[in-house]
Amino acid sequence: MFGTHDLWLFILSGLMLNIAPGPDSLYIASRAAGQGFRAGSAAALGIGLGTFVHIFAAALGLSAILATSATAFTIVKLIGAAYLIWVGISMLRSKVSTPGELATLQAAPLSSIFWQGFWTNVLNPKVALFFLAFVPQFIDATAPSKALAFIFLGAIFNFNGMLWCHTLAYTAAKVSSLIQPGKGISQWLNRSMGALFLFLGIKLALSRQA
Repeated sequence: MFGTHDLWLFILSGLMLNIAPGPDSLYIASRAAGQGFRAGSAAALGIGLGTFVHIFAAALGLSAILATSATAFTIVKLIGAAYLIWVGISMLRSKVSTPGELATLQAAPLSSIFWQGFWTNVLNPKVALFFLAFVPQFIDATAPSKALAFIFLGAIFNFNGMLWCHTLAYTAAKVSSLIQPGKGISQWLNRSMGALFLFLGIKLALSRQA
């Protein structure tokens, strides 16, 4: 659809990535635990809007490069494959320490929480790098519009992310202790995502050599 492939694998990978504990999840959980579900929702929506900025910026920027030649498309995907392999190995080797309590954040208006989530996400270069490396792996080289395919996949990723983030916000608002991931769970998520990224990177690298 829209020049994409392995959509089921993309959705599964995106869901696992969203569920894995990270800075965005901790910010949402902290706001929800301190000020209730509406604060957590505001944080999630701000982060979601920031994610769309990365999606559209990457789609428009990449489309100009990828439309030039098949060679450029292959080079970008190989660079992305190398990045995914590096991330996968790093996550497999990582060690998770026992998490502490959620950070106590000073109460703030919902609009401030929203924009703080937005700017925290937009100004994070790791988010931009992730989209540039991850999303193109699921776009066909013969896609009629690579920018449209990128935006389509990005919208799916962000939609699923918002579902998870609001579930997290609701849970944190009700029982904040439940959203504290244990060391074993965090380690399992890290290694699962590491193995998945490693698989995607190797799969792509081998397919480019065929």
